[in-house]
Amino acid sequence: MWQDIEVIFNRALKFSYTRKKIFFLFPALILCGISIVLSHTFWLGANPWAQASFAFVPEFLCIGILMTAGVPLIRLYHDEIKEKKLSVNKTLRQSWHLMGGIASLIVPILTAYLVLWFVLGVFYLLKHIPSVGEMLGIFLSFGPFLLILGSLFLSIVTLLLLFFLTPVVALKSTMRWELAEEVLLKIWRQPFIHLMLLILGLMPLLIVVGFMVLAATLTGMSFFVMERTWAISLQWFFIMIPFAALLSPVVIFFFNFAAESFAFLQRRVKK
Repeated sequence: MWQDIEVIFNRALKFSYTRKKIFFLFPALILCGISIVLSHTFWLGANPWAQASFAFVPEFLCIGILMTAGVPLIRLYHDEIKEKKLSVNKTLRQSWHLMGGIASLIVPILTAYLVLWFVLGVFYLLKHIPSVGEMLGIFLSFGPFLLILGSLFLSIVTLLLLFFLTPVVALKSTMRWELAEEVLLKIWRQPFIHLMLLILGLMPLLIVVGFMVLAATLTGMSFFVMERTWAISLQWFFIMIPFAALLSPVVIFFFNFAAESFAFLQRRVKK
């Protein structure tokens, strides 16, 4: 098994630097970056309840964008390993209905999060009732904890769907709501192999993001103009452009390895 995983890891990495795929993915990562920069801008100076929204909403939006982009990326990877000629335009034309279908999956997840966020707002209102609010906040502190825990759980579910559902939709050329339930049920039944594959798929991404966040943080500490909010946002926007470019190959690897993981799990079932 480990030799098979090594083979698919190396093959996914080998095809992560295709220029056509990098140029296709780059605008999607720019959109993700803009949503994160805008959320960071609104987060500055916002009240704690609003900050909770700006912490999670960009993540769900980014995963929705990446799910949409992931379908044609995985189909292009399938053509690559079959040594077929790559045509981004043709792949996009054949994938529009799948891209729209998988993007719609983020709507109920985002709606569920907004419900949790509104309920969290009720606890903030109770906390600010004159005279008794502070005492109520102490006794009801378990409520915000459970709501934020629920938000984190939704984040994990969307990440699992991004890695395991996207290749199913791309390679089976079908998108049904039941597919998400089937994927999550398989993960529940075989958590070890699924989580191991997810961690391997995320590893290069986490390493590269870690280095770039460190570089951006050090740049901010030594070079940024910090007096005005708009200046901070513009600085992060211009840093985000090379950030997205450098991130493109590792995101492509993530989807390449997701496709390889899907095929690997299918072979395990047949055995």
